[in-house]
Amino acid sequence: MDLLELREQIDVIDRQIVSLYEQRMDICGKVAEYKIETGKKVFDRQREMEKLASVKALTHNEFNSHGVEELFEQIMSMSRKLQYQMLSQHGSMGRLPFIGVEELEKNRARVVFQGAEGAYSQAAMTRYFGEQIQSFHVDTFRDAMSAIDEGSADFAVLPIENSTAGIVSEIYDLLVEFENYIVGEQIIQVRHCLLGVPGTKIEDIRTVYSHPQSLMQSSRFLAGYDWKQISMQNNAFAAQKVAAEGDRSQAAIASEYAAKVYGLQVLRQGVNQEQDNSTRFIIVTNQKIFRKDAGKVSICFELPHQSGSLYHMLSHFIYNNLNMCRIESRPIEDRSWEYRFFIDFEGNLADSAVKNALRGLRDEARNMKILGNY
Repeated sequence: MDLLELREQIDVIDRQIVSLYEQRMDICGKVAEYKIETGKKVFDRQREMEKLASVKALTHNEFNSHGVEELFEQIMSMSRKLQYQMLSQHGSMGRLPFIGVEELEKNRARVVFQGAEGAYSQAAMTRYFGEQIQSFHVDTFRDAMSAIDEGSADFAVLPIENSTAGIVSEIYDLLVEFENYIVGEQIIQVRHCLLGVPGTKIEDIRTVYSHPQSLMQSSRFLAGYDWKQISMQNNAFAAQKVAAEGDRSQAAIASEYAAKVYGLQVLRQGVNQEQDNSTRFIIVTNQKIFRKDAGKVSICFELPHQSGSLYHMLSHFIYNNLNMCRIESRPIEDRSWEYRFFIDFEGNLADSAVKNALRGLRDEARNMKILGNY
């Protein structure tokens, strides 16, 4: 028997598989109609585990057993997605607990940011809300989240990701801990400057202050000078210190915005070696709202610690033709080697495809939370 004959036999079997698959999906549609009428949940983990065990028992070797298990996991996954789609078409998906708004109420808003006056967070805030916004600052990210949680602020501006340093992991953890939601984002280019009191010359400097990450990002520039480098809590505090002490032997590495706030002189612009460095800030509130023109959804969920669990969750995005922009993981506290996944994907909470995907994820993942639509 030659290869061509073998391939012809496979083609015959494949046609039978396709025909049987379509018959199976027709019956799954009838199952969905029954569940719509009775209110029965789509996902029945116990039933699926029993089904996998029974089809594996029909095979004759271990390799085929694993293959059949994977095949039927996919078939049952497609069945669930068909049922979610039918539930949506019949209006049985239920409403997501978020309200669509035309615009955020910025005019009378009170906004909190972390850090001192002149911080990049403040620059992001004024870029997003405007120069006249009412604002105040706090020392920590937790303080900022608490401020909107308790109602002393309407919005918080928080850094979540830097293009060179990566994610701000604490922000991800706080988004899970607090019932606060992302409603916007603002990207700020990080352009570090060398700042001194007015009249300072480069040759006057003996000590430079900044956040340790900023000192590292400016290491090539600093290598050309024999200056003492002292780490500060953040760049704005460094600028504040130099301005308050008025010592020409001191300089700070901070933003041009900080120089404007504290009346410092920009001695050298762009001292960081990575000129494409940017930080993404999120705008957070304690209300479950989203702009009707929002185009990105952020969620998080936990998964059972078993093979293929993440793969099956991601299939909801594939099936609903949703483009995933980012995936991150964070360890779950007090549960060794278990992780919480954070995903950003394109879409709007009013879209049927987004509703379908979220319904499937909510049924099949653990502790799924919508972090925002913006």
